[in-house]
Amino acid sequence: MNFRTTLTYLQRIIISLLFLIYLSCEIQAEKIKPGTYRDLTKALKNPLDVRVLNLSSQKLTTLPKEIKQLQNLKSLDLANNQFKTLPKEIGQLQNLQELNLWNNQLKNLPKEIGQLQNLQTLILSVNRLTTFPQEIGQLKNLQKLNLDYNQLTTLLQEIGQLKNLQKLNLELVPKPIYRTF
Repeated sequence: MNFRTTLTYLQRIIISLLFLIYLSCEIQAEKIKPGTYRDLTKALKNPLDVRVLNLSSQKLTTLPKEIKQLQNLKSLDLANNQFKTLPKEIGQLQNLQELNLWNNQLKNLPKEIGQLQNLQTLILSVNRLTTFPQEIGQLKNLQKLNLDYNQLTTLLQEIGQLKNLQKLNLELVPKPIYRTF
């Protein structure tokens, strides 16, 4: 074996070791954060313990009605999946503060979304939304609303009722939407 080949093997071993260390840290980080889950089945076994549920990038197409059991859930990350609809039970997550639905296939939202009185952040970017329910105006604590890369052509007047809204993102939506302000 020549020096160059030995060096290449050593580099691969070092990279592999670094990757294993990284994975170990990730696993430890999940253990450190009680109430954080990445598996819905496990979360539903301990519904009242769940504070953060990250189901991003799992190729999910449906969310079960049992989601309503997660009464202490504060953050729900459903980004980068294949949801076309959400169950109306999503509205029963009364403690939810952050809902991330980035990069799905949603065309509309259930009107029950307006029942999420503690919601502060709603990320709907990169979907197929053409409209959303009037009940969106009931989200009195909403501070951040991302609607980038959707197919919205109008915005509801109810957006104006969101008195705590600090950030509204509308990047790359059809031009007629700006005429509704």
